[in-house]
Amino acid sequence: MIITVGYRHGYVYQTTADSCLFVQRADRIGPPGAGDVQRFGFGGVVTTLAWAAPRGRGWIHPLGSAGNIGMHRIGRLPTRCTRPTPGDSVTSFDIFWRTFAENYPFFSVQRINWPAVVSRYRARVRARTTPGELFNVFVAMVRPLHNAHVDVISADLKRGFEGLRPHTRPWSAAFCARAERVTDRSLHVPLRTWGDGNIAFASLPGHLGYLRISAFMAYAGESSSFQTDAAVLRRALDAVFTPARIRSMRGLIIDVRCNPGGDDALGLQVAARLTSRPYLAYSKRALDQSDRGGFTPLQPITVRPAHAPRYTGPIAVLISDLTNSAGETFTQAMMNRSPAPVRIGVPTQGVFSDVLDRVLPDGIQFGLPNEEFVTRAGQTFDNRGIPPDIYVPVFTTYQLARNTDLALSKARMLFTQSRRSRPVQ
Repeated sequence: MIITVGYRHGYVYQTTADSCLFVQRADRIGPPGAGDVQRFGFGGVVTTLAWAAPRGRGWIHPLGSAGNIGMHRIGRLPTRCTRPTPGDSVTSFDIFWRTFAENYPFFSVQRINWPAVVSRYRARVRARTTPGELFNVFVAMVRPLHNAHVDVISADLKRGFEGLRPHTRPWSAAFCARAERVTDRSLHVPLRTWGDGNIAFASLPGHLGYLRISAFMAYAGESSSFQTDAAVLRRALDAVFTPARIRSMRGLIIDVRCNPGGDDALGLQVAARLTSRPYLAYSKRALDQSDRGGFTPLQPITVRPAHAPRYTGPIAVLISDLTNSAGETFTQAMMNRSPAPVRIGVPTQGVFSDVLDRVLPDGIQFGLPNEEFVTRAGQTFDNRGIPPDIYVPVFTTYQLARNTDLALSKARMLFTQSRRSRPVQ
């Protein structure tokens, strides 16, 4: 990206090595804060922070993201950014394939020859190719990536495509509502909910807690801001982790099996209520073709204990192939916690990166991942998902038909067995 910052506005250009397209104007909101941090957003709502650093550097922080985006100052806007971008299909095709070539990190590990894909489909694109036909070409090009953070939206907004890892299920609000009803019946106790139903808690027999997080977003409606969501989540966690409950709770089950994602920072907010010491959640890096190593330097993300009541006892985390994006980064952020949670279910979807959203001159929109979330050991779980410690099928047709939740039962049994095997003091 190229960003120009004026007295009242910031202007965003999306770029490739040979293209530059103006896409957005953001408003400067209020005076600079501490450290000369500038606030930008829309309609009076702050969405992004920006601040300068020494030697012509700077940082951008999109609210809700776990990390920051590095900037370096350039002397002037490149000439290509001052010229109108042609709106024909050939230009859009070139921007599309170059954006993936310069930003998608997984071609080699997936053994996909992107130049060959580009060559094969280039012959199908002419200046007279319609946006509808071009949409079909783009979908055919990226379908083999099998990545749920790859999407294409037609220019008329009537058709959309989203990738999916093989042998997994697409997240569906209707399916997950049905699955969660089965879980609710299996609890045999009432649930208290917050955040438009996306946060739920129940106290279970045996001094256990059950915390379900169905999304890390939309706690005050689909268009709620990160600040609003963070405030709703804080109030919910305050209600869950009371001093009295923390003293009595012997185990906590956290259910993110039907979590399509949202804001990584909200997952870190939950993790902060579950530890008494700081620890590395993960490190982030983005593909950077100009860097000799191919990636930006690792940016460590730390879970820091919240200044509020915290639960630090045993945890079981329920996961599935319907655990996506921020649901997965939360799961990864919990892995270095002590004591380490026990993961129960099936591998997660395998998409962690923030989505790099792009728009083409002809109106087609698309998105792709450009980051890796790296463990302390240098491992990533992209395109394969985080595996469970205990494999249990999740929300199968058989289970749903019989109102049975095997993963939940396994988690409750795990805590019961743990108490029975504990030596007498």
